[in-house]
Amino acid sequence: MTAIGIFGGTFNPIHLGHLHAAEEVREALELARVVFVPSADPPLKRAGPDVMAPARERLAWVELAIRGNPAFSVDALELERPGPSYTVDTLRVFAARLAPERPVFIVGCDAFAELASWREPKALLELAHFAVLTRPGVKQSSLADWIPPELASDLALSTDREEARHRSAGTWLRRVPIAALEISSTDVRHRLSEGRSVRYLLPDPVLAAVARSGVYARGRQR
Repeated sequence: MTAIGIFGGTFNPIHLGHLHAAEEVREALELARVVFVPSADPPLKRAGPDVMAPARERLAWVELAIRGNPAFSVDALELERPGPSYTVDTLRVFAARLAPERPVFIVGCDAFAELASWREPKALLELAHFAVLTRPGVKQSSLADWIPPELASDLALSTDREEARHRSAGTWLRRVPIAALEISSTDVRHRLSEGRSVRYLLPDPVLAAVARSGVYARGRQR
């Protein structure tokens, strides 16, 4: 168990679904640990209508959420780096830190299907292995069905179409079925904006911290 998983995201806010998914993929791939990397300035979500909690608060919530699990840690590198939070820059840092090992980038199948729209998508596949997680509400297809056409020629698929290997870099991609909890940050924010309960959706320490922040409270504007 030497491979390190990298779990990026806005975590706006982090919820039990994130934690459950991280634990399932850690166990399925026998990862030594999972590093949560909160995004400071996600370029693909800048124009969204939803409230984005301040990066430092989201980082603090992740720290509260993972406390007590020695296999989980958090890294603030995207908050410490100026400019937009591009995943390719983050993976370059981890690839250099862990060399000659490669990090395992944990990503939902819906986000993976849009990988061609990310910055330097071809470099992403060379820098890290990919654990592509099934998601609630997304058709349970094979890995091959989620590979963007623009990147397909770089990958050699297994016969069962559930795994692939980069033709030159040797990195692998795997579909990882998980029994994910049907919880989303969007729903959590919506409930909070309406003054509804989110108990049992967030870890208790995070629930208390989010409530104190008032970030998602009713009437709060971005």
